[in-house]
Parts: sequence; structure tokens; C-alpha cells
Amino acid sequence: MALLGFLTIGIFLILIFSKKVSVIVALVLVPIVFGLIGGFGLDLGEMMLNGLTTVAPTGIMLVFAILFFSIMLDAGLFDPMIRFILKLVKGDPLKVVMGTAVLAMLVHLDGNGSATFIITISAMLPIYNRLGISRLVLAGVVALGAGVMNIVPWGGPTARAMTVLGGEASDIFNPVIPAMIAGIAWVLFASYLIGRKERKRLGVLTLEETELQLNLSEEEMKYRRPKLVLFNLLLTIALLVLLVGAWLPMPVVFIIAFVIALMVNYPNQKDQQSRIAAHASSVILVATMIFAAGIFTGILNGTGMIEEMALAFVSLIPESMGRFLPVLVAITSMPLSLVFTPDAYYFGVLPVIAETAANLGIDPFEIGRAAILGQMTVGFPLSPLTASTFILIGLAQVDLVDHQKFIFKWAFMTTIVMTVVALLIGAISI
Repeated sequence: MALLGFLTIGIFLILIFSKKVSVIVALVLVPIVFGLIGGFGLDLGEMMLNGLTTVAPTGIMLVFAILFFSIMLDAGLFDPMIRFILKLVKGDPLKVVMGTAVLAMLVHLDGNGSATFIITISAMLPIYNRLGISRLVLAGVVALGAGVMNIVPWGGPTARAMTVLGGEASDIFNPVIPAMIAGIAWVLFASYLIGRKERKRLGVLTLEETELQLNLSEEEMKYRRPKLVLFNLLLTIALLVLLVGAWLPMPVVFIIAFVIALMVNYPNQKDQQSRIAAHASSVILVATMIFAAGIFTGILNGTGMIEEMALAFVSLIPESMGRFLPVLVAITSMPLSLVFTPDAYYFGVLPVIAETAANLGIDPFEIGRAAILGQMTVGFPLSPLTASTFILIGLAQVDLVDHQKFIFKWAFMTTIVMTVVALLIGAISI
């Protein structure tokens, strides 16, 4: 079983790294083939159903989380904040850089890297060009802001971790909220240091009022609801409070919030259908991936492959070193974003490490918390394995290698800061 498990994960990684098939195809077919080789036959059906049942709440949550925050973006919830930031920063490079970090973190509440990069870069690039601030600074600070916010449970990495480990947000995300807050504080401090350097190099200039405007297309203006900004803000705050408080299941909270947001902002049925259709591709991509992952993990767990692989690993780890496993995962999580895609790491590597931890007496959820401190969260805007990274560097007009060289140390330090805080509060332990 251990051998079949390693072969399953190995072939899965080879297929997605080589891009021979899509991730969804690999997640479904590879474990089925090796499950049949292992002689499980029709029993695989029950295993797959169990896997689908396990991930269903996460899949539902992701679908409606994406739709809710997309509606908020369409309605213009963040427009006043963007305008305020643009007016506040004026011609001071220090304020511009710090404002960029704040804007990126606010916009990335939806967990969508591509949307964050498009909105933030489009808003700030003209100011950067006018003041002469390095575009590497723009790309880097946006990466820091989006990266630390990508830990939210409706973002890809945390959702994958919950799917694989069978946990809820209260198991994986809530315990690291203080660490995430520390990461946000560090990003602001890092942007302050970077901005101070740019201010020293360039000085402070004066910008015209027309240079501080938010330019929207006619299509975007059609769906803006400026009179409902206060309502949308209160609804979003209520949503976040309910999520952190865990008083209701997360999928239920997002379904109700989405329906209210859609009904109030777009009472016309055609507008409602238009907004859902506009974001359907993102929803389908995420949902199908999560349910395909349910089949993958269902078979690996049901056949006992995960347990046997973990036992094989346990036999290789010195007992004195086992307790450091969560810290090791946390520290390596961000750099490994340059090597593993989120699917490869969370579906291929994380289950084995988590089961190994369980055999060493460590809570598997600790491994999940350690992983999201950097793996495709802080690390995703630097990784050549994510498409959104190329949107970031393309819009900012910078080279990938230059971008990585400039921001890697700041991103790695973000993970270190969060790891230290996670240790202090007991979210991970040694």
C-alpha cells in the first residue's frame, strides 16, 4: 500500500508538472487506476463518495464566497477606499507605497489574485510612473499585500488544506488569525521601509487632481451601486464577524450573504443572471477542482495508502526531530511555492506530512496551519507556477527574475514573522 501510494502521488505530480493532463483529470484518474491495481475494485465507489461528502461543505463555501466578493467588487464596495487612498498618498512616495499595500490587502479580501492585481496595478501604476517610483516596488508591495491576505479560508491554499485534512476554518484558519494579523503588520512595516527609501531617492512631488482619479469603463459603471456602499460594507463586516465567530457553518453564511447582496444590489433578474454568468468560469474552475480532490483523498484514505506512506516516513525520522515537523513545514512553506504548484503541494505532499505528524503524536491540523503560513499564500505572487504572477508582472511591466530578487527576502520574512507568532500562541508547536 505504501508503494502504491507513493506511485499514485509520484505519477500525479509528474502529470501536472509536465502538463500532460489537467489537474482535475489527474486528481480523478490516477488514484482510480492505482486503486484498481491494488485490488479494491467496486469498493472504490464508496471511497470516492465518502471523499466527495467530506469536501462538499468546502466546495459550497468556495462557490458562494467567490460570488459574494465578486458582487461586492462589481457594486463598487472598494471604490471609496481606493479614491481615499489615491487622494491621501498624493505625491509622497512613502505614502504611495504604503497606500499600495493597504489597497492590495483590501481588494484581496475576495481571495482572487488576478482581480487584485488588475485593480491595484491599474489604480496605482499612473502615479508610480508620474513620481518615478520603481515598478519593482509596485509589483513587490502588491505581492506582499495579496500574499498575506491569501490565507483567508475562501482563498485557494487554505481551502485546499481544509479539503485534504477534512477540517473546518475553525480548525485551520481561526487559530492563525493572530499570526495573519502579525503578517499584515509586517507587510505595512516593510512597505514603510521600502517607501522611505523611495522618498529619499525621489523626494515629494505635487500631483494634479486629475492624476488622482479612479478611471472606470462604461461597463464597470453600469453595475456600480454607489448609494449602497454603506449597506454593502455593513453586510461584509457582518459576514466576517460570523465567519470568525463560527456561530453558523461557513457555507450557510456565504449562501445567505450572497443572496442578500445579489437581491439588494441587482433586484432586476437579468442583472442577477448577468453577474452570476460573469463570474461563472472562476466558480466552475474552483468547484470542480475541489470535488475532484475529494475523489483523490477519498481513495488514498480509503485504501490505507496515506497511512502506510506515513508509517514509512515515520520510520525514517529520528524521534528527537519529530516534534520540529510543524516548524519545518512553516519555514519551508514560502520557498516551496517556487517548486510546487498549490495542487501538487496540498493534494500530493501535505496529506503524507499530516499523517506522518499524526503518527508522531502531532495534531495534523498543525501541519495545515504551518503550510498556509507561506505555501502559495505569501509565496504565490512570486511563483512561476501560478498564472496570476504573470498578470502581476505583466501589468507592472517588470521581469519575473527581477521581481523575485527584489521581494523574496521581504516575503520570506513575512512567513518567519507569522511562524514565530504562531509558535507563541500555540497554533503550531515544538
